[in-house]
Amino acid sequence: MTSIRMTLAGVSSIAGVKSNDTLGSWFKRMLGALGLPLLGLAVFLFIWQAGAKQIDTSLGQFPGPTQVYEQSVALYAEHMSERERETAFYERQEQRNAERVAKDPNYVPKIRDYTGKPTFFDQIGTSLVTVLAGFAIAALIAIPLGICIGLNASLYAALNPIIQLFKPVSPLAWLPLVTMVVSAAYVTDDPMFAKSFLTSLFTVALCCLWPTLINTAVGVSAVSQDLQNVSKVLRLSWMTHVVKIVLPSSVPMIFTGLRLSLGIAWMVLIAAEMLAQNPGLGKFVWDEFQNGSSDSLGRIMVAVLVIGLIGFLLDRIMLLLQRRVSWDKNAITR
Repeated sequence: MTSIRMTLAGVSSIAGVKSNDTLGSWFKRMLGALGLPLLGLAVFLFIWQAGAKQIDTSLGQFPGPTQVYEQSVALYAEHMSERERETAFYERQEQRNAERVAKDPNYVPKIRDYTGKPTFFDQIGTSLVTVLAGFAIAALIAIPLGICIGLNASLYAALNPIIQLFKPVSPLAWLPLVTMVVSAAYVTDDPMFAKSFLTSLFTVALCCLWPTLINTAVGVSAVSQDLQNVSKVLRLSWMTHVVKIVLPSSVPMIFTGLRLSLGIAWMVLIAAEMLAQNPGLGKFVWDEFQNGSSDSLGRIMVAVLVIGLIGFLLDRIMLLLQRRVSWDKNAITR
């Protein structure tokens, strides 16, 4: 009986140790996942608030976290107010058209578009649509071309000088050329897209395709020789070889290029919108700078934080997509 009690006590003590170890390891994981990032954020906010008080500009004191929060609330309120005006505008049209049709059944109602000033959130949507469209065009060009270059050494030797020539060109240099080409080539009485949208789109595509192109070519050229020998033994066609052998092996490098390209696309777009005064977040920042009101610095800082947050989220989305399609989970970076 005594031995049984000793055995039970030993088992209980071991279970207690394991439970404590599990609780301790869980606490350490939570501290690393949440505690340290929150600590870093708190230190950043403290330094920001302390530094902002020491900076005086021509438009007033540099905005701290409190002022930025207040302006973000004000921007949201402006957005909701503008949406209410838009709703009232369409309701008035529908009412007038209903009265007109009641008097004249042959009357064909017309709905005019609301032409109010775009809000901060409207500008965010415009920039996101533009950057994703430009990035998609760049990817559709860069990935197939990168595969061809990676599989053909002669083609790589022929195109490499051109790639290295245009890769470092600034978007500020491309923008005037793209603007002139779009204005000359896109002439129509009923345009499907605004010229400002196309100008920003093609500028983004021209500047962000190079990382994807280069990384795809490198990934394809680095496919294991053993896998290539298997393809030869099975006598796979060129397309089957690409789909079954090349693409799965080069997915990590392709997505590395895509993530770099998306980050570059987002930076290029903001600069292009600011310089060309095309609709979007870049134009919002420039308009607030030109406005010169006491709230302008706070609004610009809100835009800066939103630009950074959107860039971070876009990168995380690409990382999640990479984890979904990549077979080599160890090759995925943070």
